[in-house]
Amino acid sequence: MLLKNLPYLLGLCASARGTILQNGQVRVTDYPDTKIDVAAYQFQTYDANATEISYKGRWDSKKVSWWSAPGLVFGFTGDTVAITFGELTTDTTLVGYRIGGMDWTFTNVTAGATHLLVSSSTPGVNETYPVSPLTFELRVTNWGYGVQISEVHVAEGESLVKVAPHGRTIEFIGDSLSAGMYTSYEGLSSFAYGVGAGLGDTEYYVTAYPGICVTDQDCWGNPRGQSHQWFYASDTSWRASQIWGDEPEPWDFGKQETIPDIVIINLGTNDNNEANNVTSAAYVDAYKKLIQGVHGKYPKAQVIVMQLWMGFYAYGNSYGQSLGYEQELKDVVAYFNSDEYLSAPAIWDGTTNTTTRLDEPGESFVHYFSTKGIMQHNDIGPQWHPTDVGAIKVASHLTQFIKLTFGWEMVATGPEIFHETTYWNDQQNY
Repeated sequence: MLLKNLPYLLGLCASARGTILQNGQVRVTDYPDTKIDVAAYQFQTYDANATEISYKGRWDSKKVSWWSAPGLVFGFTGDTVAITFGELTTDTTLVGYRIGGMDWTFTNVTAGATHLLVSSSTPGVNETYPVSPLTFELRVTNWGYGVQISEVHVAEGESLVKVAPHGRTIEFIGDSLSAGMYTSYEGLSSFAYGVGAGLGDTEYYVTAYPGICVTDQDCWGNPRGQSHQWFYASDTSWRASQIWGDEPEPWDFGKQETIPDIVIINLGTNDNNEANNVTSAAYVDAYKKLIQGVHGKYPKAQVIVMQLWMGFYAYGNSYGQSLGYEQELKDVVAYFNSDEYLSAPAIWDGTTNTTTRLDEPGESFVHYFSTKGIMQHNDIGPQWHPTDVGAIKVASHLTQFIKLTFGWEMVATGPEIFHETTYWNDQQNY
């Protein structure tokens, strides 16, 4: 879902790098300046293809990040970590990074520059428990920007350490709502991130981009829909067109570090907008193709279809919640749980535009998650997207749904998930 005035949005993105607006006011941010002269240090250096580095989310073969909240994780010895960002990095991209289970720290990074992100003064760097070896994690906050990894550095004589992936994996396929548009730290404030990180012991991929439809057509400047683009490494941004032109790199599902156990789809807010002229039949057909594509790439994954929320409206002396494609989504879920489909399941490939019938009958794998009543009208910001609190509410309810439906326990028991959400009142007399 996007602003109706797309040029305004693009202008805002261009002028607000590194700036967070909180209720229309600039939030004070004291991000450290981490840029260094690499020649002044003695480093042990690893290139971007080092096997010790685990890339999270979608990165192309040039080691350029795409979609929402992509990141990297590795263990390290010593007390120093620096990263050299390649020339394909978007200048001043805001990244979040942390060691172990410590809180997120943020910095703006520069194309072609080296940034010192961990030093002897970093809180927790000399602690040996409970995370051992000590891990480093970096995530790109903004869905519209990206970084390119050129080199990773540790102190001379020290080394990177390969960290085993978590035992569970979840993927979100969506638009601006999943990408975290207009939340404080965007990708790191989205409900999708909140579910993935909040579950604990879970890898999470957020394949979401603002304005995109599930229907394979132009929507708000996105030339393709998710029924096609999900099969590719890069998103539908102008940045992607500059790097890959008209021949984006297909996503190599076979090289993913882990295979999703659960895939959550939240798509349709852009299809539902009259400006994009998507018919109900086209929407349902594209949604079915996407689920068929997911089933083809992840045969054992469970799929959750999220009910859409379309904002709120004044209703007499109260408010009402708008919903979109409500019956269509229920019909899609019913179709995938029907004998018609399960007796001869079909899978879809968005790169070859082909449908294949499987030889063996299948078992039910598609579920419906109702969002009705989770958010109220003041959980939606002026630009028609969830506030930080709204995103947290959706994440909390969806996490409980996953626990009750699939038996996934919540094992994150302390480390920060959402940054700068500690609001409180310590004045009892007022």
